[in-house]
Amino acid sequence: MSQRTESSGGPDFRSRTDLAVFEDEGYRKSLGNRQVQMIAIGGAIGSGLFLGAGGRLHSAGPALMIVYAVAGVIAFLVVRAMGEMVMHRPTSGSFVSYSREFIGERSAYFAGWMYFLNWACSGMGDVTAAAVYVKFFAPDVPQWIPALVALGVVLAVNLVSVKVFGELEFWFAAIKVAALVIFMVIAIVTLVLRTPVDGHTTGPQLIFDNGGFFPAGFLAVLMILQGVVFAYAGVEMVGVAAGETDNPRRIIPRAVNSVGWRIAVFYVGSVLLLVMLLPSSVYQPGESPFVTVLGKIGVPAAAGIMNIVVLTAALSSVNSGLYTTGRVLRSLAFNGSAPRILSRMSRSGVPYTGILLTASIYLIGVALNAFLPHDAFEIVTELSAVGIIGMWSMIMIAHLAMKKAADAGRITRPAFRLPGAPYTNYITLGFLLVVLAMTWFNGSTGKIVIYCIPLIVVALVVGWFLTRGNVERIKQHGFGNHE
Repeated sequence: MSQRTESSGGPDFRSRTDLAVFEDEGYRKSLGNRQVQMIAIGGAIGSGLFLGAGGRLHSAGPALMIVYAVAGVIAFLVVRAMGEMVMHRPTSGSFVSYSREFIGERSAYFAGWMYFLNWACSGMGDVTAAAVYVKFFAPDVPQWIPALVALGVVLAVNLVSVKVFGELEFWFAAIKVAALVIFMVIAIVTLVLRTPVDGHTTGPQLIFDNGGFFPAGFLAVLMILQGVVFAYAGVEMVGVAAGETDNPRRIIPRAVNSVGWRIAVFYVGSVLLLVMLLPSSVYQPGESPFVTVLGKIGVPAAAGIMNIVVLTAALSSVNSGLYTTGRVLRSLAFNGSAPRILSRMSRSGVPYTGILLTASIYLIGVALNAFLPHDAFEIVTELSAVGIIGMWSMIMIAHLAMKKAADAGRITRPAFRLPGAPYTNYITLGFLLVVLAMTWFNGSTGKIVIYCIPLIVVALVVGWFLTRGNVERIKQHGFGNHE
């Protein structure tokens, strides 16, 4: 057992096992089953469905439900692989810690910083989106004010304690689920009663009378792959929450397994209902398809109600970004891949320095919003998808390495396993590679994102050479003695 070095202000560890133990010290096991289940739901349901589905229905047609189903299977495989690693060892370091344990320090470095890239980019867009949604109710208020207020409230919640974060995320998720359930009930009643909507006879025939499942061709379907993967970003959050969950080996499998059916019901089911109520060409980019159909059905105040729901989804994403990056950055700091200051934790068990770093980047997004064109935020959002692809890939690679270690007899593989491994790992990695390649065909913003990838690689390589000395010193002498 490693010894603490009290005078240095931190633990002294000299192995990956020691690091795995010490990086979780200080966290509070405050998340219960109710909150973790809702975190799993919140991670699987976001603005990608509530707002983004409108544009994707317009461009790809009813085939969107097929894309949601296929990408949903991939998302489930990713979270199931994460769940198996959680059963091996629950930790708030999540896939960063698992990459370190089963592959090495460079892999942990890559996984952590790609995840930070994801949330840093998407968070800037989500803070701005929240401000735009508030302007629906207060059009005369300068946009930076609601953006700043939204960020301030969510930041305060994250800095108080993980229990307060979990409670807020519970209610964010509850609002999203309630909105979808209410929509589905209204849609099913409309279909059963054969009530026309906007002059169209509702039912399955509406799909085939308007070009079938692929009215714009198969290429249009491939073009929306990246946006659909982005819609599922956050499903891996349940793995990060494991380190602060009471009895994770009982709670996490339930949350992981629920992701599959929730995607099937809420994503595939919602899109199926939408295309049986109105032709897919009626839905438009920039408008929630739920607002479109509810407005034409005649539901009063549909736009205002759904605007609150989409605002909730944006705030939920900001909330999740601050929570997860704080934990991941702390894990990186413990092995020297990030500045030491990011390892600090408050008395209430919150890694506040990492949270504040992410919040400062979100604040930059708020400030730049007044000066940057719309395309700039489109590029930032697509860059976040690159971070998701990199991070999901590392989860599957780390799981492959864990399975290899189990096959060699170095560890015992948990009973809760990724089905079909290693073949499902390879299928997932191949799918993610195709999604990344399709970015090139996504207009000028997609090409800019592809051009940015070499710059990201260079930044990661330079960062590794700058930090590898710290990593090696910590490996040799322990966290408390590397200065």
